[in-house]
Amino acid sequence: GGVLLLAADVAARLVIAPQELPVGVLTAVLGGIYLLALLRRRRAL
Repeated sequence: GGVLLLAADVAARLVIAPQELPVGVLTAVLGGIYLLALLRRRRAL
């Protein structure tokens, strides 16, 4: 969890260089993608 948050913080600072993207937005997007991947995998089984 800590590594994900650290990576999200670094990415949020680098995505829009002069401005910062809120870390919560980036973690929500990554979490949503992960959730969809889990749901998709579960239905495939």
